[in-house]
Amino acid sequence: MPNKINYSKELEKRIDGFQKEGRYPSLLLHACCAPCSSYCLEYLRQYFDITVFYYNPNIMRETEYRKRVEEEKRLIAAYNEQVKSGNFEGMRSDTSARLINIIEGDYIVSDFLDVVKGLESCPEGGDRCTKCFELRLEESARIAREKGFEFFTTTLTISPLKDAERLNRIGQDMGEKYGVSYLPSDFKKKEGYKRSIELSKMFDLYRQDFCGCEYSRQEREASKE
Repeated sequence: MPNKINYSKELEKRIDGFQKEGRYPSLLLHACCAPCSSYCLEYLRQYFDITVFYYNPNIMRETEYRKRVEEEKRLIAAYNEQVKSGNFEGMRSDTSARLINIIEGDYIVSDFLDVVKGLESCPEGGDRCTKCFELRLEESARIAREKGFEFFTTTLTISPLKDAERLNRIGQDMGEKYGVSYLPSDFKKKEGYKRSIELSKMFDLYRQDFCGCEYSRQEREASKE
């Protein structure tokens, strides 16, 4: 049986190499929500020129989608203000942190519904989620190639409920398909998820209790009952 890959260490190796070269590669970071982005951005903005790609057609309720995307923009604005002012009090970043840009992808719920058709009753974490990951990471890879980014990756690996091995495999496959490098990650490692909770409290971020689609919301509501 092959050894399990430590994607967190793989990312650290890449970063060490970039630092030795004295460069800040361009990175398109697919973001699912502000709370998950919080730690990823705090960490990565010291080593990359980041553009957040907010692409989540799986969020089936438009009011929920708008709330989440506005929180993402609010967090980025707060992080950019730290860079401009040079005040990083309470943060793990320092003056090496760089400004962050954002691209909002197309919000077309039917794109999600089409890829998960027939899988609506799958449990959270099953085949429906795989199709959803593929949809979002393929679009991220396509945009990364179109706009000339050196790397792309996703904040999704910060969740303890998400399979980092599956996400990294899909990301690598999509990178190969579109000719752009996928940056390996497992952001939940090294207490990344714990730090995202701390940052969510610090910035008073809206923290939802379901992934995004109506099926995950219904499953969450049923578990509460």
